[in-house]
Amino acid sequence: MAMEKVDIIGGGIAGLALAGMLDPGRFEVTVYEQRTELPTVGTTLAMWPEAQQALSGLGILGAVRNRGAIIKAGALRRTSGAALLSMEGEGLLGVSRPELLRLLDTAVPASVRRVAGRVDSLSGTAALTVGADGVNSIVRRNSWGKQSAAKPTPFLAVRGVVPGTPSPQEVGEYWGRGEIFGLAPAIGGSNWYASFRSELGPDKVDVAEALEVTRQRYAGYSPAVRNVLELADPETSLAQRIWTTPPMGRYTRGNVVLVGDAAHAMTPNLGRGACEALIDAVTLGKLLNDHPADQALAAYNRRRVIRTQVLRLASSAMGSVALAQGAQPWRDALLKQMGKRVAGARERAGTSK
Repeated sequence: MAMEKVDIIGGGIAGLALAGMLDPGRFEVTVYEQRTELPTVGTTLAMWPEAQQALSGLGILGAVRNRGAIIKAGALRRTSGAALLSMEGEGLLGVSRPELLRLLDTAVPASVRRVAGRVDSLSGTAALTVGADGVNSIVRRNSWGKQSAAKPTPFLAVRGVVPGTPSPQEVGEYWGRGEIFGLAPAIGGSNWYASFRSELGPDKVDVAEALEVTRQRYAGYSPAVRNVLELADPETSLAQRIWTTPPMGRYTRGNVVLVGDAAHAMTPNLGRGACEALIDAVTLGKLLNDHPADQALAAYNRRRVIRTQVLRLASSAMGSVALAQGAQPWRDALLKQMGKRVAGARERAGTSK
């Protein structure tokens, strides 16, 4: 039986995961990635249970657990650090993006061909072309047209890792007026991120400049936030405009299929982007291994489009709430009431045992 040629455009989370899932006895796989080496800087990603199942399917869940950290709890907080709403995080696994990419890379069979360099057009010679090339996907633009172009949001994301571990009283997300700041433990330090409206970008953003702007924006926040930003260094930080994809009703067109951010890039407010990219890739890989390509692609659409589009909308809605400006006092009052109700429910559940 002749091998089926699959071109995967993009060697990030979704691209490597798919390359690791496809049967090397059936598929001749090539991964195209413009990056010549894996990144060394990146913040912690929260792996929800479904994403952990995908990692298990790739055979690397144990390795990820060994190199990650369990996320147990946190809180939505005022800028002062006072908790508005406590959150339980049992079952979440935190792992840095560079570490996740490294472990995904180990799951890719040696038979997979790697090509370094930017892809500006599709060759058309593969039986299947997979767009795993992110929010500004060339594959999506070439196959779905200009109307599928990504849209920049007004928000900048600045993030990094600093030495030291935050206390439980500091972990969580701090919601201000039109801005948020997150802080969580990570292997070897503390993971932090900030998001706010900014004119920087929308393309390449100078990290040192973005850090200085961030320090000024959060100067009135709690000492925990200010201390983290004082420790932040451009060498271990990232800054970029947040982009999103428009609504899509299908992730396949002919012999072209989209996975990850190329299909459903969303704002980071639900922390589901990397998780859904993994689930996309493992779902698609299993379907292609077990079924003819046309049946596999149809099943992939049925399983993934509605779920990920709903998450894309929900993430945007959560971002609107978290980054509220004029409605911020009402938002915080509502969260405070929710926090009291959740605490009461937990207390009643504890006494009933």
